[in-house]
Amino acid sequence: MKKLLLIPMMTATVATADGYTQADRIQDMQNMAQAMQNIQSGFFYNNIDIIKDGIKVLTATIDNVRPTDEELNSKDIYEQWMNNDLKMTNKIKKKIKNKAQDIEDRFGAGDATQALQAYSKITAQCLNCHIRLRKW
Repeated sequence: MKKLLLIPMMTATVATADGYTQADRIQDMQNMAQAMQNIQSGFFYNNIDIIKDGIKVLTATIDNVRPTDEELNSKDIYEQWMNNDLKMTNKIKKKIKNKAQDIEDRFGAGDATQALQAYSKITAQCLNCHIRLRKW
């Protein structure tokens, strides 16, 4: 479990040293996907510790996600506007963090059904970002 916490910290350190690249974003997306899988495993095994570890990784990694330096430095104004909708990105990040906290609170209180609904809402926010910003 401690390895799961080290990955986002190392990624954050590397990301801030050289700027944020597409490779950094891909790594962050992979870390978040793994964190979501860990949360889901915690549901299946009825283990709050696995869920908490997944939530820690998810919330730490979501803070790293932002437009890449290449997107920020683009000379095309329309492309900058399309790629750098920071207001929407920050709104999605906030919703994911809130729902992650809901998962921890509700599962810890014994309400697995509501925790699973919060998990589903996180997945919907991920998909929302990918549809609107990544043009999937």
